[in-house]
Order: sequence, then C-alpha cells, then structure tokens
Amino acid sequence: MNFMQAIQSCLSQYATFSGRASRSEFWWFFLFQILALIVSGMLGDVAYSILALLLLLPALAVGTRRLHDVGRSGWWQLLTVTGIGYLVLLYWFVQPGEAQANGYGEGSVA
Repeated sequence: MNFMQAIQSCLSQYATFSGRASRSEFWWFFLFQILALIVSGMLGDVAYSILALLLLLPALAVGTRRLHDVGRSGWWQLLTVTGIGYLVLLYWFVQPGEAQANGYGEGSVA
C-alpha cells in the first residue's frame, strides 16, 4: 500500500474498528498525521487543535485494526494512559501481521 492509498483507506474507514490494517497502511497514515499536524501547527493553535480532533478517530481506528493484525485487541491502546505503554504499542505496531485469521473484528467481542 502506498502513501495515498493508506490515507484514502484510513479516512474512508475513519470509524471502522473491525478488520485488519497492514503495517504500511498504519505507518503511512502515521506519517500523514505528523506532516499534517506540523503544517497546521504553523498556521496556528486553532487550526492545529481542529485537525488533531478530526484525525483522532481515524488514528484510533487504524491503531485498533493494526493491533487486530498482530493478534491483539484494540483496547490495548489504553496503555498510552500509563506513558510507558507507548513502548509496548510501538513494539506491537512494528511486528508483522499474523497469516491466519485472528477473529478480531470478525464479529467477536474481544
């Protein structure tokens, strides 16, 4: 998946927390967020805040789908509240996806 496909995929599935997201989709969208927030930060605090809020739900959704791809529940994103949890999530986000279906997002309640 290339940069534009990843952005289109994430924004078209902005509130889809089921399914899986590849590493490339997750990281290309992450790069897009960083670049967009840097540019909006140059425009002012209001523009930055609005864009950050607009990108929050798609970021959570793609993060959940990425965790599904490595066999974890999207609820693990709550680790960010602890601060150190970012390192655990980073480790999971860089892992290759599982080859078999893991059940997350396929109607399961995990």
